[in-house]
Amino acid sequence: MFGKKDPAAIKTLIAQGTRIDGDLTFDEGLRVDGEVYGAIHASSDSGSLLVVSEGAVADGGLRADHVIINGTVKGPVEARELLELQPKARIEGDVQYVALEMHQGATILGQLRPMGSPSASSEEDKPLIRLATKSA
Repeated sequence: MFGKKDPAAIKTLIAQGTRIDGDLTFDEGLRVDGEVYGAIHASSDSGSLLVVSEGAVADGGLRADHVIINGTVKGPVEARELLELQPKARIEGDVQYVALEMHQGATILGQLRPMGSPSASSEEDKPLIRLATKSA
């Protein structure tokens, strides 16, 4: 992905029916199927994966390299490499990304702010945006 190593494996799961109150820091990969009321941040600066599944709630903001959302997020989102918004993604907050993939049905109530890629040259500073479409 973007000339880097393979994405991180998901090593931690917050299961459906679980509620966490407070900020959360993780290494490598985290999948949220439950509810987190606090910020969720990757502790490392490279190779992190954060998945917010359908029906999950993250209230407090997210920060990771690769972020996949199909649930509800309230707060700022920072994807240092790729942000994937699945059809049931709902974001209430500002979004920063290097590359964005957004499926039909996903909604954002906030501002989209592209981030400059640290390895990009001046001609490549434009963020990559990809809109997912339904296949016929």
